[in-house]
Amino acid sequence: MSPRRSTDPEAATFTERARRQQLIDCTIDLISTRGYPATSLSAIAERAGVSKAAVLYHFSSKDNLTRAALAQVMDQFGTYVRERVERAPDPLAAVVAYVHAMIRYQGENRRQVRLITEMLLDDDGGTRLKTPGSHDTYDRWQALAALLTEGQQSGVLREFDPCTVALAIGGAIDGVIGHWLAHPDLDLDAAAAELEAFTLNAVARRD
Repeated sequence: MSPRRSTDPEAATFTERARRQQLIDCTIDLISTRGYPATSLSAIAERAGVSKAAVLYHFSSKDNLTRAALAQVMDQFGTYVRERVERAPDPLAAVVAYVHAMIRYQGENRRQVRLITEMLLDDDGGTRLKTPGSHDTYDRWQALAALLTEGQQSGVLREFDPCTVALAIGGAIDGVIGHWLAHPDLDLDAAAAELEAFTLNAVARRD
């Protein structure tokens, strides 16, 4: 029998939101340790201590649940980076803040990074980010391209194609994080400093 909703609307809303969050947290835990393919609705239900029917009551499918988990992580990730970029005093500092925030968030949230990696690589059969020049790969770095464009318009960055350079910097960030996931002893602070130097050499005016 499927779980029944509470007759108290306020209690139902609070209880259901708490249960949904618990299911999302369990999903993040499982995908980050087992991988996306091995994370089933049954495994999520077992981790949460509820029935599979209860999971389906809140999320009608594994796809809906995992996408909700990814959306939450990406929203938190985006907010973290945006807040630090907005505190930067000038466009060049904003680009540097972006690079450091991207590295720092991922260093502090390994489970979430594993979820992002598993979800984005597995999405649509595992081809979305593996295809060079894919639209989705570019979309990931549009915010950085916008920062680079703003820096050019303010006169602090040299002339270049913002899309190409955003992809290059983004690829460097992905490379560092990918190595760190496989080799957790990598010094991410030192790596962030190297990426800052790499970025400045790539975008700063030379006159």
